[in-house]
Order: sequence, then C-alpha cells, then structure tokens
Amino acid sequence: MSHVDMRDWLQMVEANGTLRKVDGATWQEDIGRVTEMLHHTDEAPAVLFDNIPGYPSGFRVLVNGMGARQNLALTLGLPANIGPFELMDEWENRLTNMQLMPPVEVESGPIFENILMGGDVDVLKFPSPKWHLEDGGRYIGTGCADITSDPDTGEINFGTYRIMVHDQKNVGFYISPGKHGRIHRDKWIARDEPMPVAIVVGMDPLLFLASCLEVPLGVSEYDWAGGLRGRPIEVVRGKVTGLPIPAHAEIVLEGYVHPTERKPEGPFGEWTGYYASGHRAEPFVEVKAIYHRNNPIILGCPPNKPPYEAHRFRVYLRSGMLRKQVKDAGIPGVTGAWCHGVGGCRLLNVVSIDQQYPGHARQAGMIASQCRVGAYLNRMTIVVDSDIDITDLGDVMWAVVTRADPAEAYEIIRRTWSGPLDPAIHPDHKGFNSRVIIDACRPYEWRDKFPLAIGPDPQYKRETREQWGYLLK
Repeated sequence: MSHVDMRDWLQMVEANGTLRKVDGATWQEDIGRVTEMLHHTDEAPAVLFDNIPGYPSGFRVLVNGMGARQNLALTLGLPANIGPFELMDEWENRLTNMQLMPPVEVESGPIFENILMGGDVDVLKFPSPKWHLEDGGRYIGTGCADITSDPDTGEINFGTYRIMVHDQKNVGFYISPGKHGRIHRDKWIARDEPMPVAIVVGMDPLLFLASCLEVPLGVSEYDWAGGLRGRPIEVVRGKVTGLPIPAHAEIVLEGYVHPTERKPEGPFGEWTGYYASGHRAEPFVEVKAIYHRNNPIILGCPPNKPPYEAHRFRVYLRSGMLRKQVKDAGIPGVTGAWCHGVGGCRLLNVVSIDQQYPGHARQAGMIASQCRVGAYLNRMTIVVDSDIDITDLGDVMWAVVTRADPAEAYEIIRRTWSGPLDPAIHPDHKGFNSRVIIDACRPYEWRDKFPLAIGPDPQYKRETREQWGYLLK
C-alpha cells in the first residue's frame, strides 16, 4: 500500500475523484446534517470541511471517508474499480495469508509538531461537531481509536469507542460491555487505579479499520494493520502514559480515567438508529496532554440510522470475516456470508451453504450467530441454499417465506450478548438479548422433492448485469 498517513490517503482519493471540499460549514449543525445525507446516499464521496466558523483555517473535519467502495478499495491497496465479490474474496485471502508485523518504535513523528500540556491543554481548540440534533454534546471521537492497556499483561488494545467533549480538559469515555477496551477499563477500576488512555482522533483510514473490526483476540491491532499494509506501523511513546501512539496521527488526546469519578454522558445517536443509551454518569478521561499536527484533521464517522458509512465498508469486511470464521470452525460447504447494512452489519446476518448432511444448516447458523464477528447484538441469523443471492434482501426473505416453516425452521436462543445500545430491550434489563436462527434452506430430508425454483442463480445474475446492465442506466 502506497499511503502512510491520512494526508497521503487524501491525495490518493482526490486523484481518484472521490473527494469533495467544503468551506464555511458550521460545527453546530451543517457538518452533521451533510454527513447524514452522505451516509444515506450510495457511493457518496468523502468530504473534507475547512474554514469552519470560529476556528482557524486548516483545522479540518473529514467525513464519509470510506462510504464509497472505491475509497475502501484504495485504502486496502486494491484497484478502485474492483467489484464487491472480488473485494470480499481478496479480503478473505489477505486475512488467511497475511503475516503479522509488530509496530516499530521511532523517536518522533509528525504527531509531535504541536505539544500541549498543563495549562495549554484545550480540547475545545478543535472543531468537534455536534453530529445529531438531540446529542447531549459535541463528540470529538467517532472515527477514533482509543488505546488502552491490560494492567495484568500490558496487552495493548486499539478500539473505537465514542468520545464526548465535556470541557477543555475532560472528555467522556463510553464503552459497551464485553468490548476489549471495557475489559481493560474494568480491570483498572477493580484495582482502584487510574487507567491510562490515548485517544487517536485522526489517523490513516487503514488504522481506523483495524480499530473498528473484530481483530482476533490475542492479536494486536497494530500487528494486524502492519500485516495488511505489508510494513510495520510507526509508533511513538506518549509523553504522559507511555502508551504507543501512531507517529503519523493527526490528533491525540492523552490522559487518565479516574476509577470512581463520573460525569454525565450522552445521549448520542447510535448505530442502531436510536438514541439508545440515554443520558447517564459514565467514566471520563482527564486529558493531560494533546498532540497534533499542523493543520490537523478530525476523522468523523458518526453513527446514523443504518446503513451509514461504517456499514458501507463493514458490509464487505465484516461479511468476509464472518465467512472465514464459519469456515474456520470446520463448517463445510460455506459459499457466502453477508452482514446486511440495514441491520448495522450485526443485527441481520445471512450465510449460504451447499447442504451436505442433516443438521448442516442449523450448525452453520449456530456458529454464525455466536462466533466473534457475529455474537455481539445479533438479532437474526438466516441460513440459505447457495442458489439465493445473499446480498439481495428480497431474495433472502423469499427463501425465508417459501422454504422455512416456522415450527420446524426457527430456533430461538436466549441470554446472548447484547448491551445498552439494544433498543428492543427494556431500559431496566439491558445486557442480554435473544436471537433467532432461521433455517431457510430446502428441508434436507426431502430437498430433492422440493419444487424447482424459477430464475437464475446469483452467479448467472451477476453475469447478466455485467453484460446488459447498461440498459438500467
């Protein structure tokens, strides 16, 4: 991959014609409303906001960076015109064959062009937007990576958790239960010790992918991103916590989470499409140092009603990871997986198989609903035969209503992994949910007697669109 940081990446997507620049949009409303419009428009470009009223020229905000498949492909070092299925195949191939590369520590980097400590710390110097009308405040961290450490092992986690601006020196730090950073945080609190945190607010989009995807447990996101890039990520040590931070990041906030003190956080419009976790006391980071490049860029990826930007790139990447994990669990005959954007790439997942034995479909569905990629806040996992186009929700639901008798084909599992963001769970009972596994394959015992379906298989449909799709334009 040719790019090293966000600035290289911006030059690359601008040359591709998938970047727009806007001057004069307000942080109070304009940036948020434009972002929502971009998120809900297919193949919308990335947009870089500058000359934001109240802030110096050059203090910028980037949104919808990977909302278009072309920009995702460029981030991964693939041809901009790669097709969706080819992108998924290449992604799974890389996950299978890449070699992890640990980061390399360097003495300095562009992130230290500006160092603010003590009385100079001021989070309000950056144009953090108010992303949704009913948000409880401004959120500087949406397309961020929050770096934490395990107090027992020293293991580093690099995860995306929302960061609300409280004031000049304090920012909110909300993490859903079960997430890797939350496990670290709970350990520090149990020790009654301050937790060191470094919040990366702007970075190379490849690092953002590592931060917000389900990297295998025990694998460093830095090692994983380096393996994807084909060369190590350069890091520097934070001057307060000693945590490793990307040397080419745009903005980093460094500080500590107090084990017992709390501040009101939220509400915040979340990826389910609701202000799901309300307004309540949450831990916060007391910012001890700020580092930023000249003319810094906030990377914004605020949640919106599905599908929004993160769903538009996760639909390929998480689907590829789900397919791989189901295969790696020993399930044969897996032909595809698709994490539908309408379900936030979590609530509604589909797996296709070539049935080989009794119970094959149920087995695939159970694994897909509980593996690392599919477990958190899943609502429905559907298993279909390989003649179904899993990317087409109409085709999937046709299989459900014509091949799945509810009494025989629906399996409900209870007390599974949910959290405060689940809108369907009563506010007093957050934490667990139930989910349904639907076997929408032809019943195995009499599949040979099942009526013959009209219409082409997914591959034939794709070939037709490649040859004759111009008629639809």
